[in-house]
Amino acid sequence: MDKKMVKEELSKLTDIREDFLNYFDESIPKKNNNIEFDFENNPTIDAKKVYEHFFKLDYQARKLRSFIVKELELKA
Repeated sequence: MDKKMVKEELSKLTDIREDFLNYFDESIPKKNNNIEFDFENNPTIDAKKVYEHFFKLDYQARKLRSFIVKELELKA
């Protein structure tokens, strides 16, 4: 396994996570303009969009996990 490839895959994971969190920031207001999301006053968001973001994040995490398991010769 190439160290450069792992760094690239980690970078992709970070970017996908950031997109996911940005979607929440854009879609859900914050309580008292704080960091806590206000689900009580805006309890629903587009479930399909949430799933799309989650799927990308989960896929990338599983992909990276397989590289790490293989490289470290772990039992998965």
